[in-house]
Amino acid sequence: MQIQQHHHVAAGSFYVSHSKPLILQSFLGTCVGVALFDAEAQVGGLIHLLLPEPASQTDRTQPEKYASTGFPLFLEALYNQGARQNGLKAYIAGGALVGPLNDADLNLDIGGRTVETVRQYLRAEKIKVEISETGGFFTCNINLNMQTGQCTIEPAPLDRDPIRGAIRLSTAEDIDRAMESIQPIPQVALKILRLIDNEEYEIKTLAEEIRKDQVISARTLKLCNSAAFSGSSKVESLDQALVLLGLRLLVKLVISVSVNELFSHSGLGYSLCKGGLYYHAIGTAIIAEKLADYTGSAEPGLAYTAGLLHDIGKVVLDQAIASAYPLFYRRLMEGEHNSIDAETEILGFDHTQVGAKLARKWSFPESLCDIIRHHHGPEKASRHLELAHVVYLADLLMTRFHCGLELERLDTESLASRMEAIGLSTEKFPEIVDLIPLGVFGSSPEMTFLM
Repeated sequence: MQIQQHHHVAAGSFYVSHSKPLILQSFLGTCVGVALFDAEAQVGGLIHLLLPEPASQTDRTQPEKYASTGFPLFLEALYNQGARQNGLKAYIAGGALVGPLNDADLNLDIGGRTVETVRQYLRAEKIKVEISETGGFFTCNINLNMQTGQCTIEPAPLDRDPIRGAIRLSTAEDIDRAMESIQPIPQVALKILRLIDNEEYEIKTLAEEIRKDQVISARTLKLCNSAAFSGSSKVESLDQALVLLGLRLLVKLVISVSVNELFSHSGLGYSLCKGGLYYHAIGTAIIAEKLADYTGSAEPGLAYTAGLLHDIGKVVLDQAIASAYPLFYRRLMEGEHNSIDAETEILGFDHTQVGAKLARKWSFPESLCDIIRHHHGPEKASRHLELAHVVYLADLLMTRFHCGLELERLDTESLASRMEAIGLSTEKFPEIVDLIPLGVFGSSPEMTFLM
């Protein structure tokens, strides 16, 4: 008996083959997934599209990201495998709205425009659409069975068993005990956070701090000698490692290693997959760094750190959410609740409040405490106001375009004004989506090392 494998088709890519025991799957928010299968020729595939067309007409380096350039390549690959134009059947999913629409911000209907571009190609090829479930605000996954041609489109998963017994909602005392049980991040990482916040750090100062932590030093040397950085000679000293890595990557490595240990305490409360909270944090950090660089509104290294730490409150609340998971899930899917509202209704407090409390307990810089507290409502931040808006937008992009990692829903009622706070208009939204690296995790050397 053949074992059926699963293959995740990531954003900006497609997979085409003859029939085999394989399930193709994509998790979709605003992205659009299209499955095509020819039952007689036994050929099919799945494409995961990020945008309707390139944000810049000069950018043709990643054609699979866009419906206008990627979908013709997808069709060509299917025909080359033997699929017949009149034998293919199509299934379309995703295309959720980024936020509420009005006449002034139709640029936020990226998913809708991607779907329409796909439909134009399907009409031109006379390919019948069997199922189309698009729009709304919800995340879903599309699954194509490459052996039978059966395609299913399902809401974000609720296929886990809640903790047995009645739901026991956590009290403030329970949260305090949860905080006490979590191992704080190393002192060297705290020192580096403060140096970053004061924008005083230089390689000599950081090197002195890193040498005080044998684990961080050893991991730094291991990274330098890994495949990501392998060269002709072996790196044997921290001084050599620092020269190879450079200042910015060194800082990212130290903080990421430390936060990895922190997120290892979380299970399957918020996470939709193993390590979901941490992968979301890394992705938000990478996108925040790119946004800060693109807009010039914040120091990129500080933006990376703030993005990495924005959801530390979820580590504390993870067990409580695991107990109340079905209720929390329903609240988010009902359409009226964002994560903060749902947490407050169910638990009496939310992850931004708890995260800020934990950050102060560990003596984080006040600016980071402020961003952790207000990353869902960045206009309320009292320090680094623009950085708070960068982290909010990076968090939103991860949630809408790299879903399937964690349960999250941000309030987007004020999205236009929040973009304006860092010099962006809604017309620029497709351009900032285009900033998201296709391999958002693989694009980060320190993430490659940690995985």
